[in-house]
Amino acid sequence: MPNDSYFLGDACLCWTLGDAIDRLTSLRVLYVYRLLKKNAALARLGVHDLVPSYTALAAHADPLTDWEAVRRIVDGAIAAMPADEAKLRERSVRHMLPVSYHGEDLDRVAELTGLGTEEVIARHSAPEYLVAMIGFRPHFPYLIGLDPKLVTPRLDSPRIAVPAGAVAIGGEQTGVYPEESAGGWNIVGMTAPELLLTIEPGDTVVFKRLGA
Repeated sequence: MPNDSYFLGDACLCWTLGDAIDRLTSLRVLYVYRLLKKNAALARLGVHDLVPSYTALAAHADPLTDWEAVRRIVDGAIAAMPADEAKLRERSVRHMLPVSYHGEDLDRVAELTGLGTEEVIARHSAPEYLVAMIGFRPHFPYLIGLDPKLVTPRLDSPRIAVPAGAVAIGGEQTGVYPEESAGGWNIVGMTAPELLLTIEPGDTVVFKRLGA
């Protein structure tokens, strides 16, 4: 398993824990992230933020912090990480998001995947998704667990304004727009954006279809 650390500027040190978007890599990143969030020594060293991504973990601190001490703590947490996938899982919050599956790109997803719209909806609402990270916009959850048959290319021309609460598919990923913004993912439905405010990395999300 990769474990390379590198600086992004003079105030951020990153560790790479994998080289592909997959559930096991995300579980590893999230295990270390949650473990270190509880580490008071990092706070005393001046680490003010830990940010997980699909394959890496970033520590943000003052440029003059003792980066070697930070590196030793994080390297120790990575070295102590269990190899058993079941032991990587922690009790997390499960969020249920009700979705009206009447998105303007639902027919496009069905056409490109060769599925009927009802099957697209059924496959999209079936998994319990893992929140791998929060990014792009505040409270935007990137979710692991999309059915491979629903992989759909992004729009050729991104929209200037995607509405808040849009549930969308972009390539192998699915997520929810927390606020109006530009975006090129395929909108398959709508949910209440305020439900995203309490979602954290490592939580899980289930989409529940509202009345057809």
